[in-house]
Amino acid sequence: MSSSKCVKVKVPGTTANCGPGFDVMGIACSIYNELELTLLEEKKLTIEIYGDGAENIPKDNRNMVWRCIEELVKKSGAKYKGAHIKMTNNVPLSRGLGSSATAIVAGLVAANACLDNKYSVQEIFEMATAIEGHPDNVAPALFGGITVSAFLHGNLKHISFLPDFPLKMVVAIPDFYLPTKKARAVLKQQIPLKDAIFNIGHIAMIIGALSQGKVDVLKGAFEDKLHQPYRADLIPGMNDVFKVADENGALGTTISGAGPTLIAYTVENYEAIGKAMVEAFAKHKINAKYLVLDIDSEGAKIV
Repeated sequence: MSSSKCVKVKVPGTTANCGPGFDVMGIACSIYNELELTLLEEKKLTIEIYGDGAENIPKDNRNMVWRCIEELVKKSGAKYKGAHIKMTNNVPLSRGLGSSATAIVAGLVAANACLDNKYSVQEIFEMATAIEGHPDNVAPALFGGITVSAFLHGNLKHISFLPDFPLKMVVAIPDFYLPTKKARAVLKQQIPLKDAIFNIGHIAMIIGALSQGKVDVLKGAFEDKLHQPYRADLIPGMNDVFKVADENGALGTTISGAGPTLIAYTVENYEAIGKAMVEAFAKHKINAKYLVLDIDSEGAKIV
């Protein structure tokens, strides 16, 4: 049996949209999935999964990590046909913290490392976006920091940066799944012009305030009219959770990705905000837990 070297990759979970930045803005969070990969020349696939959602993730050729590895290997023309994969997951599954983007990025980065980095980071970014369908989660998972992504003249571009103040994210994670497909199905294909203008103004203010360290400007800037109002019915207690987080000092509170996790952005009162969010969920008979996360500055890396 011949195999390639074993590679271990660590990839951060992510929050996308950040309120008004629907499908374009994302942030890498200090919660991580790890992947150990050994490519095999024989057609044999072994997948071990530990941690969050382990019992719900396929361990055969339907596995997202393996599908990404297989796609990259085929594209490269390398002779590998199988793999030994070990996944250790801390990012909750189907909760709006980028678990699928983490899987995609981990698979591509690990396979690329096994092939002596045949592809550039930009090429990996483009492959990951093509698989995921949008760049808002894969960009921060790959590059770290706060990212903004767009297709400019058909070319996928991103900017990644870090604020010069200690922005933290308090994430309240309810104990139910919300598939992205279901959360996307409730969105409107056409929106009023005034709502589009509202979102453009708010996302511009967020990027400007984060870039210039103007914390006070962020208060109120995280509001959105493109997706959150339509998803509120899918997340019981959402508006109450937003309200108590803001009352306890949050700069703004949003749905994380497609939900159901809700995320408060803050520079103070992390624990009070987290407890208040969990209590607000409880009033709507939803069990939740909270985590206080930092912005990850590195993105996907070989350990």
